[in-house]
Amino acid sequence: MQVTTTHHIEGKKITRYYGVVAGEAILGANLFKDLFAGIRDLVGGRSATYEKELQRARDIALQELLQRAQELGANAVVGVDLDYQVLGQSNGMLMVSASGTAVLVE
Repeated sequence: MQVTTTHHIEGKKITRYYGVVAGEAILGANLFKDLFAGIRDLVGGRSATYEKELQRARDIALQELLQRAQELGANAVVGVDLDYQVLGQSNGMLMVSASGTAVLVE
């Protein structure tokens, strides 16, 4: 299945629009990850732990988006947008949402 942030796929013709599809992932940050990320912030550098969690959340959200598009009969999703937010008490949760338009292309 093709996925793109653009509203068309070059060389392909959209023959049917199925509508908006979305996928979400909400992951909680673990106390030890927070502690080590805090230390990393103090000494500088990137937090590989948070980067991995962010990638995992993005993968889950996109996988859900693709599954929902497939269930509708689509073979592509155009106009994909990814949004990131922190939620919960003390901003302890990370939410990634992916949305786009499920389409049939030839």
